[in-house]
Amino acid sequence: MRWPRTLASRLALIFFTGLVLAYGLSFSFQFYERYVSSRSMMLGNLEQDVSTSVAILDRLPAAERAAWLPRLERRNYRYRLDSGKPGQPLKLADAPMAAQSIDKAIGSQYRLDYQSIPGPRPHFQVHLRLADGNPLTVDVTPASVPLSTWLPVVLLIQLALLLLCTWLAVKTAIGPLTRLAHAVDSLDPNAPGPELDESGPREVRYAAVAFNSLQSRIAAYLKERMQLLAAISHDLQTPITRMKLRVEVMDASTEKDKLWSDLEAMEHLVREGVAYARSIDGSTEASCRVQLDAFLDSLVLDYQDSGQQVALGATNGAVINTRPHALRRVLVNLIDNALKFAGAAQLEVQHGANHSTVIRVLDNGPGIPADELDEVLKPFYRVEGSRNRTTGGTGLGLAIAQQLTQAIGGTLTLSNREGGGLCAQIELRPATP
Repeated sequence: MRWPRTLASRLALIFFTGLVLAYGLSFSFQFYERYVSSRSMMLGNLEQDVSTSVAILDRLPAAERAAWLPRLERRNYRYRLDSGKPGQPLKLADAPMAAQSIDKAIGSQYRLDYQSIPGPRPHFQVHLRLADGNPLTVDVTPASVPLSTWLPVVLLIQLALLLLCTWLAVKTAIGPLTRLAHAVDSLDPNAPGPELDESGPREVRYAAVAFNSLQSRIAAYLKERMQLLAAISHDLQTPITRMKLRVEVMDASTEKDKLWSDLEAMEHLVREGVAYARSIDGSTEASCRVQLDAFLDSLVLDYQDSGQQVALGATNGAVINTRPHALRRVLVNLIDNALKFAGAAQLEVQHGANHSTVIRVLDNGPGIPADELDEVLKPFYRVEGSRNRTTGGTGLGLAIAQQLTQAIGGTLTLSNREGGGLCAQIELRPATP
């Protein structure tokens, strides 16, 4: 028997097993006490009834005894005015308790002979002779202590109540832990989720308050870090501009060209840093309804007007609620990435699962190693190993796209295409009313 894998199953198994064992033990003691009481009462009634019946038959005239037999007959024993059926001798020590009760009732007054009678229903007979010498047989068929018909039903109902109480107890205990686990699993510093409900038992409230406080501190730390990055990037623009002005007045030389190239790279990096810092506040833009085909067609035409190989493939006529400027920036970053490494890009739109809308940016470039598909979405991570900004970029383009996609309520995933190339997929979930 394998141990259940989930905590809820383990707790349910422990609780239910413990309750069933405790209830079974209690029921066994109660049933045994009921059995002993019922047996004592039945044997006591047997002793009194047999002693009274034998005394009546012994005092009646022989001719009147047969008429009294039906009146003295009981469900489990009866009287016969003969020597009974032949059987096997039965010692009193080995006889049923009913035989010992009969011996206790009349054994001191009559000489008793016990016979075991085999057959479909084994029973025993007690042979004796009355005062006038005539034989009398007590034919006894032992029966078990009667069990009430409603008792098994009550037992099943009680077991069902135990199972229900166990389920409620486990659900009450595991529910807050499950919600906390889901909240921790979905915790994203870039997109803080809703706060946990701080109601319920004291321990649950304490855990919810601690988690909400942790989430707030992470968000505050991230915001402070982004503000610091934005401030540094913004402040660097001024000295870089002054340096470019000074380089412009320098005499033409190889060193001037190198300095100018370095300043251009620095300025590009600063602009990307500011853009990434601002992307965390992408949710501040108001949402509006956008005809997606027209939106993408306009974007593709802008690229085509500048001589870039960008095409719009399959469309679906979707109308979505989104933040258009943030979505445009995401698509621009993905298209620029495709143009940089493949020289061409193609956009496709289709319906996704759960009424979502999927936008794909496809290229035929070298792709990205499978173990780095998630890493390239992190800030300043570049697949290209050199520090050359021309070949490797700043490492912020995809990070900005990831940040803005989360800000507009979407999901960005990267995958390699069969036959080569990269697929950047944006899944936009329908807006909740």
